[in-house]
Amino acid sequence: MSAAMSGDVAGVLEGFPGPVRTRLMQVRAMIFSVAAETPGVGALTETLKWGEPAYLTAATKSGSTIRLGWPKDRPDCVAVYFICTTNLVATFRDIFATELEYAGERAVLLPIKGVWAEGALRHCIGMALTYHKAKAGAGRTVVQA
Repeated sequence: MSAAMSGDVAGVLEGFPGPVRTRLMQVRAMIFSVAAETPGVGALTETLKWGEPAYLTAATKSGSTIRLGWPKDRPDCVAVYFICTTNLVATFRDIFATELEYAGERAVLLPIKGVWAEGALRHCIGMALTYHKAKAGAGRTVVQA
């Protein structure tokens, strides 16, 4: 389930080439879908951070910001960015070592064309949207994939 898009975010997404925009829209829809299916996340706030679409759990503060972009150094991919001071990407790498591609401690990279590990990314998005809730509950949470 996707929410209505803000004009600012729509304008940024319209600026991307068609295949990039299509993949980013797929990820955006997944973020809203996972948020709707995950208890305690609540409504998301869609905004721009550093000129890129960003998704925050402002109402519940249950999670960490997720941001979408198109990295200049990897024009064949889109990036799903996570705050690099969290342990999120390290945890994703522990769980999904071969299913996803990573950029340091800050992003999951998805190919613009072809297949991608949708189930793995859904899981990662769910972990990000509940990061603060899980952290408050038991420190680093081990999640079964």
